[in-house]
Amino acid sequence: MTSKGFKSFLLLYCKIKQFMAFKLDNPPYSSDNTPIYRVDMEDGVLGKANNNGTIILNKNLSADKEQEVVNHEMVHIDQMKRGDLDYDNKNVYWKGKKYSRAQMKEGAKNLPWEKEAYNKTK
Repeated sequence: MTSKGFKSFLLLYCKIKQFMAFKLDNPPYSSDNTPIYRVDMEDGVLGKANNNGTIILNKNLSADKEQEVVNHEMVHIDQMKRGDLDYDNKNVYWKGKKYSRAQMKEGAKNLPWEKEAYNKTK
């Protein structure tokens, strides 16, 4: 390619790039792609946010209750993405503090990660 041809190509490329560069502030579609699975769950358990980025829901929820539970669990997904919340089989970790799962009632409204989730989904 000649120098003149390259300059023409570069000018055309810049014009196309300028034309195509735009940002959608509020896209007309949901950009959330959190996988949600409906499964049998033990009595009293409505849903769970997993640290792999998925949510599982009790398959027996009504449509209205299901959306409420998804909203609540999405707060936990966000907490995990921020690095505030994590867990393993024995403990829950909230902002660097360890909470024994054996010594707590999971889902209790007084737990700090649950307080945030309940407050954001009132």
